[in-house]
Amino acid sequence: MTAPAFIASRLRFKGRLPLLCIALSFFVIILAVAISGGFRYEIRRGVGAISGDLQIVPQKQSLFGEEVALERHPSWLEHVQNHPAVEEVVPVIDRIGIIRTTPTPAGEGGALTDSPAAPDMQGVLFKGMPGGADSSGCVRMPRQLAERLRLSEGEKITVYFIGEKTKARRFTIESLYESILDADDKMVVYLPLEDLQRVNGWTAEQVSSFEVQLKDAYKDPEGQQEAKGAVGSLLFLYTPEGETPVWCQSSADRYPQLFDWLTLIDSNVVFILILMVIVAGFNMISGLLILLFESTSAIGTFKAFGMRDRDIRKVYLRLSADIVFKGLVYGNAAALLLCALQDRFHLLKLDPVNYFVSFVPVHIQWPVLLTADLVAFAAIVLLLQLPCTFISKVDPAQTMRME
Repeated sequence: MTAPAFIASRLRFKGRLPLLCIALSFFVIILAVAISGGFRYEIRRGVGAISGDLQIVPQKQSLFGEEVALERHPSWLEHVQNHPAVEEVVPVIDRIGIIRTTPTPAGEGGALTDSPAAPDMQGVLFKGMPGGADSSGCVRMPRQLAERLRLSEGEKITVYFIGEKTKARRFTIESLYESILDADDKMVVYLPLEDLQRVNGWTAEQVSSFEVQLKDAYKDPEGQQEAKGAVGSLLFLYTPEGETPVWCQSSADRYPQLFDWLTLIDSNVVFILILMVIVAGFNMISGLLILLFESTSAIGTFKAFGMRDRDIRKVYLRLSADIVFKGLVYGNAAALLLCALQDRFHLLKLDPVNYFVSFVPVHIQWPVLLTADLVAFAAIVLLLQLPCTFISKVDPAQTMRME
């Protein structure tokens, strides 16, 4: 053990305030990083579930999804599926419909109640896709929508598909699922692809669009734009004359407000990290200055015995770094425990109208978390170089006379 390490092991900070400040700062940093990652993960996953990361659609589209059909196995399909950025290509049919239920009164038997009456109609997007439901005539409905309409699993609903001719169909609610993006305009009801093919009067080889799921490295807006350009080139090269022309769009193009909002959150996280480093750093500087002032005679003694300023500085930096590291460990442990509880039980709720999700999402990305820890730790230790300049101003002869 070196002399600075031995001496540092014998010194102690008075009080626990510096340690508590450091732990609290790291607690906030890890929470900010986890929540930012949670919003990114949940919103991208929610958008991907609604429309895929990329959408391949006809150049001429119908609002009601009943007129323009694509071949289920077009010439370009294999080339797009084999692209390195593409995880999966899924054929789908999107169709706007209106769910009609029996109106539910606000109170039973004429009694007054604070609960509002359930609406008897709701417009939603119906998505037909392979595996949309286990059996024909069944649908998977968002739990939030079912609660709003006072519906439950096993109940039957009447759906009106609006077009040149209004078509009514009866479906059974097979199951409910938790919708991440549960605002009114993002409700998606899933059903088998074949059911919507029959509604549209199409054959088994006709669909309305294709959804492209990208690999994780391409799910951010920049990656989507890169993949969109590559897929668009493949569509142009491998669509023969006589086949329905298509084009490619990304989720970042369709929902720019979501991705702009994520960028804003990331900017806020950087601001929080800088702010917490400054707060923790200045608290440690205050604690270290107090310790140095109290240790003036000891510093003079070290110098009288021949220790260089650099070695004395190492003593107090090592002691301070030990406090910062303990605060890092305690702050990380508390933040990770809270993240685990929030991820499991969704204790903290949000208004999806304003935040797009119904709870505070958390997602731990270990490389990002470790990077934030290392950057914050290094920045705080660098700030501690400032009070250590006091050591060079201590005159051993003067301190010895004072003694």
